[in-house]
Amino acid sequence: MAKKTNYHLMSWNVNGIRAAIKKGFIDFANAYNPDVLCLQETKAMQGQAEIDLPQYEEYWNSAERKGYSGTAIFTKHKPLSVSFGMDHVKDGHLEDVFGDAQKEGRVMTAEYDEFYLVTVYTPNSKRSLERLDYRHKLWDPAFLLFVKELKKKKPVVICGDLNVAHNEIDLARPKDNHRNAGFTDEEREAVDKLIAAGFVDTFRLFNKEGAHYTWWSNFANSRANNVGWRIDYFFVSFDLVEHVTEATIHPEVMGSDHCPVSLKLEF
Repeated sequence: MAKKTNYHLMSWNVNGIRAAIKKGFIDFANAYNPDVLCLQETKAMQGQAEIDLPQYEEYWNSAERKGYSGTAIFTKHKPLSVSFGMDHVKDGHLEDVFGDAQKEGRVMTAEYDEFYLVTVYTPNSKRSLERLDYRHKLWDPAFLLFVKELKKKKPVVICGDLNVAHNEIDLARPKDNHRNAGFTDEEREAVDKLIAAGFVDTFRLFNKEGAHYTWWSNFANSRANNVGWRIDYFFVSFDLVEHVTEATIHPEVMGSDHCPVSLKLEF
């Protein structure tokens, strides 16, 4: 009988890795000990932070602009390949966004035997919605194209901060926030299209209820009062659903305005 392969995956927008280290990031990583840990909003270049986690290989995709954006993957399983940005898929007027993804360090893909793992830090539409048009017409279509192309080769896991609450159940005050960044019809439509393309929100496989959030404003004791948004996700292509054994949100983990999310797979 073939030996089973298990993957414990975690994803966390750390809102600055150097700040997170001061708030217990190393202890978190050692305590939860995932096989693969994907980070968003690292706000650092590799080497700018002292990270004593020898059990992991580190891969970084840092933004050209210092102290901004950025993603990283820490993995115990050596990937078959690691790619940065979305530049190996190009399509007409969407092409410019692939350069943006690279300059801002927003997308990384690690390839394993069973699947591609994509970690993404989706651009925020900004308080004044000045970047909503970019999100809706360029970024979201480009990212969808990218993961659909990957899915033609092997199954795909997508994790990260998508900067959108998909449904009213995914934020504490939906009526107050309609047309605010992160809950516009355009941003929510991007998740609809991701699902229509055959990707599944893994948390909702196990939990259909509200009041489960991954991000809280730093104002008005939002976290203590659990007035939050669920904007961090694990999606899997449909052919991986049968391998999903657990999908969890970890609000007990402090150190960022986001909390980690996790996924367990068994092959």
